Amino acid sequence: MLYRRALLGSRVLARTIKTSTSAATTGATNFELPQRLEQHGMAIDMPHKDASQASKYDHLKGLSASELINYGVIGMATINKPILDLVIKIFPYVPMVFVKMFVYNLYCGGQTVEDVRKTGQRLKSRGIQNMMASLTIEGCNGNDNIDIPFILKETNKSVDKMIVPHTLEMIKQAENINDVAPGYVALKPTGMAEDAANVLKNYNKPEYRERFEKLVDNCRNVTSNIYKTNIDLLKKYPDRVAPFVVAVIDAEKHQLQQGVYELQRRLFKEFNPKGKPVSVAGTIQMYLKEGLPLIELEKKLASEGNYRVGLKLVRGAYIHSEPDRNVIHDTKQNTDYAYDSGVARCIQEIVNSNSLNGSDIGHLVVASHSRESQMQATTLLDALTHEDMSKYLQRSNVVLGQLLGMADDVTHTLITKYGVKNLIKYVPWGPSKETKDYLLRRLEENGDAVRADNGWPLVMGVVKTLFQRIIRI
Repeated sequence: MLYRRALLGSRVLARTIKTSTSAATTGATNFELPQRLEQHGMAIDMPHKDASQASKYDHLKGLSASELINYGVIGMATINKPILDLVIKIFPYVPMVFVKMFVYNLYCGGQTVEDVRKTGQRLKSRGIQNMMASLTIEGCNGNDNIDIPFILKETNKSVDKMIVPHTLEMIKQAENINDVAPGYVALKPTGMAEDAANVLKNYNKPEYRERFEKLVDNCRNVTSNIYKTNIDLLKKYPDRVAPFVVAVIDAEKHQLQQGVYELQRRLFKEFNPKGKPVSVAGTIQMYLKEGLPLIELEKKLASEGNYRVGLKLVRGAYIHSEPDRNVIHDTKQNTDYAYDSGVARCIQEIVNSNSLNGSDIGHLVVASHSRESQMQATTLLDALTHEDMSKYLQRSNVVLGQLLGMADDVTHTLITKYGVKNLIKYVPWGPSKETKDYLLRRLEENGDAVRADNGWPLVMGVVKTLFQRIIRI
């Protein structure tokens, strides 16, 4: 019954994808994908938004006492919007010693490669086998005080000394080599060159051409290392379908995105040849009206250029700071529709390929804190792959991800109730000042999600979990 319902749901998705681009782009549709799926029985066993708080915070049971206290602090800081707004205002003035004491370990992987390796082991104990490491140094606001050689050195070090060793350790412990998600290294374009924001914004102007080429070369420096690593490891593990490690180009503010798209396409052409696992992925922000058409454009360009595309789909982090509201979907409903349709389009392209690693869209990261989006992706994968081994192998090129410290209840449910293995967490790391800046941006950009995820129910969940432990003692 599970697969019959899911299969029916996937057929509904396939029919709706054909019309999704124009409808989501113009905002003319009042169709909401989750509702349509529920009508056809696809939303099987999906926890309702009014589900008991006890089940929502089951993941707390596996945390240490110090982690529980940290979560309690977050809960108190997000009880309501006025308190959260106050926290955002005073956060820059909070001494780093208190940030590290109360919230740092929940949302950041550490300051060094060794710290992040330990974070990876903690994630493994919760059933999360891999991560996307992000060195949190950037110049998105025109900051020139960044050390590019240091960033390149540390990023390559994170590939060689952090992500690759961790991935190989997970593979050696796994029963199936294709059940282990790849490791990822995020590349922030505004952290890969001096005055990168202006370079990306004016990438096609003659006076900026040389500097843009330098930015591309810096990203190539890391991506070529990753590509070589994948080729070498594939010789050792020929049964592996997914890549071992992937470079991911993070998104920027919309006014910089045309330069980012050009950067991504250059790297796709060079490091994602047909017949090989993807070594670099780009990011598409689906709250932008251009999101769905862009997926189709990238697929078309890849087909014409005989290369493959890797994608990370996000709803988008800059909605509160985007000055041009015309580029954003008119309603959240349209954004959700665009996101879920884009995910379904990519999944079908990947798993329905006639040859392993032969599809134009070759790899997908479903980066979302939405329970519904993650469940729909999982159900669609089950529906499309349960009777075909070649398709089952291709599903290893679809990975679900969330930010470290966020949507942990969703992650826990996917692992414990649905046996999902293709999971990662986005793990920021680096110098304390930059990671503190990252935490502030997460509060500013994802404040609503943070508050919905936590607040008073989280405080009560923490208190209940700690009380139960005391009683057992």
